[in-house]
Amino acid sequence: MNERKYFDYAATTPLDERVFKAMQPYWTEIFGNPSSVHSFGQQADHALEEARRSVARLLNARPDEIVFTSGGSESDNLALRGTALARREQTGANHLLISPVEHHAVSHTARQLADQSGFELEFVPVDEFGRVSARDVAERLRPTTAVVSVVYANNEIGTINPIAEIGAVCREMGVPLHTDAVQGAAHLPMDVERDKVDLLSMGAHKFYGPKGVGVLYIRRGTPVLPVQTGGSQEHNLRAGTQNLPLIAGLAEAFRIAQEESEENARKYRPMRDRLIGRVLEEIPDARLTGHAVERLPNHASFVFKGVDGNALLMLLDGKGYACSSGSACRVGNPKPSEILLATGLSEEWALGSLRITLGRDTTPEDVDALADDLPDLVAAARSFSSQ
Repeated sequence: MNERKYFDYAATTPLDERVFKAMQPYWTEIFGNPSSVHSFGQQADHALEEARRSVARLLNARPDEIVFTSGGSESDNLALRGTALARREQTGANHLLISPVEHHAVSHTARQLADQSGFELEFVPVDEFGRVSARDVAERLRPTTAVVSVVYANNEIGTINPIAEIGAVCREMGVPLHTDAVQGAAHLPMDVERDKVDLLSMGAHKFYGPKGVGVLYIRRGTPVLPVQTGGSQEHNLRAGTQNLPLIAGLAEAFRIAQEESEENARKYRPMRDRLIGRVLEEIPDARLTGHAVERLPNHASFVFKGVDGNALLMLLDGKGYACSSGSACRVGNPKPSEILLATGLSEEWALGSLRITLGRDTTPEDVDALADDLPDLVAAARSFSSQ
């Protein structure tokens, strides 16, 4: 494995050694149930609330606005479903407004709410870069809009949305705004007050934390119905004993990610831009997907005409490069990405997608090696597709 090169940091990241160290005491030493009254429970509860305070401080939020979950997908589910149902119960609001480039944890939840619970679902358009404008959101808001959801930074094409502008529009209309910041929180400074968001989702394994733990920020006063009942944990919104080792790991990983975000971005951008430049110059019928500037600092994504993206991934893997065709949640799906189609690409182009994401262990030499090999691999994938 030492000869293999990992370029799929948007799918998951290795656990930071500092995070692993922070988690260790909570497996065997501070092992009590945070809900227990005795000293073991009190010790665990203190650690739990310290993690909550740490995450809140980094988000510029209050500790009682932080809910720990099993990951970004659960956070998205609780945010959208919980808020939509609560708002309808309180006000009769029955309209959902989301972008067509959301992660499936948002889009599938919204569709289920529409199909099974009678909500009206509307998609705000995106431009050719997959970006949502605040003006388009404003034009579609209604007195009956229950919740708006716009992804902070897209996982497949890396585009960053103007969340603060969208937040201002939603705040003026009194409509809660949720943003899936699972990708954004790994690389961009988070501030829920600056961005005027009411709900924000994160998952630890995107920023060198453990898998199986996430966060949902819920602005105080935002109505949310629990979708998992049976206990009073997490402000009565998520029943079940908290996984303290993972929560401690998330808090430490998020601290490191936020404090080192600018330093890491300065490292990633030159490598990302060099890779993009070489691919577009050296491979015919190649296009960059997503915004050229307003994109995640470690993220490069392309489409190649006449290429089967999955075939290209297998060729890359055989050469020692771990990349992706987009979301890790849809690996093996021969259908073109809904996100790429929403940006106006034809199916012929959208089927040939490739996502390359850099991480802390990526070197300029790794990037150059990939850029050297990619033209031949794309050509080979094209030959397979034409047979």
